[in-house]
This record gives sequence, C-alpha cells and structure tokens, in this order.
Amino acid sequence: MEYAHVGRANLEASRICLGTMHFGASADRAESFRVMDAALEMGINFFDTANVYGRSAGRGATEEIIGQWFDQGGGRRDRVVLATKVYGPMVPEPGPNEGGGLSAYKVRKHVTDSLRRLRTDHIDLYQVHHIDRRISGEEFWGMFENLNRSGEVLYFGTSNFPGWGLAKYQTIARQRGDLGIVSEQTQYNLLSRYPELEVIPAAAEFGIGVMPYMPLAGGLLTGKRAAESGSRTAEVENEYGLPIGENKQLTEFSSLCAELGEKEHVVAIAWVLANPAVYSAIVGIRTVAHLEGLDRAASLKLEPQVMERLDAIFDINVGRPLKRGPAPEAFAW
Repeated sequence: MEYAHVGRANLEASRICLGTMHFGASADRAESFRVMDAALEMGINFFDTANVYGRSAGRGATEEIIGQWFDQGGGRRDRVVLATKVYGPMVPEPGPNEGGGLSAYKVRKHVTDSLRRLRTDHIDLYQVHHIDRRISGEEFWGMFENLNRSGEVLYFGTSNFPGWGLAKYQTIARQRGDLGIVSEQTQYNLLSRYPELEVIPAAAEFGIGVMPYMPLAGGLLTGKRAAESGSRTAEVENEYGLPIGENKQLTEFSSLCAELGEKEHVVAIAWVLANPAVYSAIVGIRTVAHLEGLDRAASLKLEPQVMERLDAIFDINVGRPLKRGPAPEAFAW
C-alpha cells in the first residue's frame, strides 16, 4: 500500500481510504468486521465514516459497528487514522438546533455521541459534511479550536465545500494562527470532473489535501453493465445522466483498460490518485471481495499518453461552453 500526507498535516494516510457508508445496511456486522480486518491487512490505515451513516439500520449504526470492531483489541484503534463527519440531524424529526447545519451547541453534543459510538477517546480527522452558509468564522473555528485543545479531535476537514468556502475558512484559520482545514472530501471521478474548475485549485492553493469520494462513479467505472450492477442502477444512471448499458464513453474506457491489461476499477482509481492535489481516494466497500485490486490502484502510475486518452474519452468540455483548465480560464475570454 502507498501512503501520503494529509494536506499540510504531518499525518500519513493510505492512498486508499476505506469508505464505510454501507456498514450496517448493505454489509452486516460480521461482514463489516471481515472487511475492516482485510483492509488493515492490505495496509489500508485510513477509515472514513459519518455520524449519519447507517441507512436502514438507523443513523449512527455505522459508527457503532466500527466501535465494536475497535473493542476487539489487537491494536486496531491505534493502527487506524479515523475520520468521521458532522452536520446532518441525528433524529428523524429534529427540533431546534438539531437540523442540518453547525453550531457550537450542536457540535459539542454530536462529537460526544460519535466518540461514544466509536468507542474511542479521539477522532483523528473531524469533517464538516456540508457547508453551512449561516455560521460565522468566529464560531466555526472557536468550537473546533476547543475540540482540538481538549484532545477530542486532532485535525479538521471539510466535505462538499465550494472553492470559495475553502478560501474563506482557511483564510480565517490563518488569521487566527491555526493549521485550519487539512482535507476536503469531494465527489471526483472520470465522469464528474467539475472539481477541477474551482475546488481542486483552491485546495491546492491553500494546502488542503483532496480526498475524492465515489471514484468509481457509483459503479459506472467498474466495467459492469446494467444486468450486473444491482439495485442502484436507476439511481446511478440518473445521477450521472448515463446509461450503464451500451455507452460510447464506457465502451472506449473498457477497451483502453483491456489494452493496458488492467481492471476498469483499478484504472479509474489510479486516474483520480494521479491528480497532485489528491492524497487518498475513498472506496465504499460492501464485501471483502470489493477490496480486490485496490492495492494495485494505489501503486499504478498511468503513462502520460494514457492520461491523454482518458482525458479525451471523458472530456469535461463536450457539450459545454468551457475551455481546458481551471476557473476562470475555463469560461473567461
């Protein structure tokens, strides 16, 4: 397994991050335990979760499962860089101060509950799941500074932030003399390249490491077709506006991977990791079998001509009034 520093932090994480969103719903407790054991054996030391994960098993169920796995001992907790998130409501009918968003009042409660479920005394990377446009910079950093001083949280990250949001909060952190945001989690893959316009350039400018989620576009980039893709077919097709069946881009992608002698999911993840701003890619795992090839993806270096062919197949400019490059050059004259 390959490792990289988390943004400006002197913390090393595996270039593949174990996404745990399916734990408790698609993967039961026993299978989730097997996945985490196998991931750790593979060298994956970076686990990502969120307090709201659990789906049909209920909010918080995923954190509970990870905490139970830690409780087995064997140095499990000490070997893992643990990331979780805060933002969403944790009850079905949230009252005042419990809906989506941030406040010192809410975060104080939610971090305590996450620590209890995870059976740990600290969170290594605590991430704001979505941007809250209402909170002041003073309250935002004041509450996180307190968590850092108490030892409950070591580093702070964001998720689904726009470029301007990263710039705003990182500037305030620097004015306060803080390390600030070390990581931004954004959806980024060959079919979703919008972060190249604003988010990734902003992150790179402010020393924030990028960790993409859905590097396989919900399964579209695994070489599967409609009959193989399972119950999420319609959901994924609607999200990306692409049919999983016969599709020119996906067909050309599979052909290129065949030429390289590599599996589609390996190439798709390797492409994401090739971006200099990216330090780790989150792969959502439901079974131990889904770990296959992830170590290869972490180490595979795609040749420049292969990157050019992938860029041509998945050209962000097709059908859009954009030129190549980041914003504002992508749309300004």
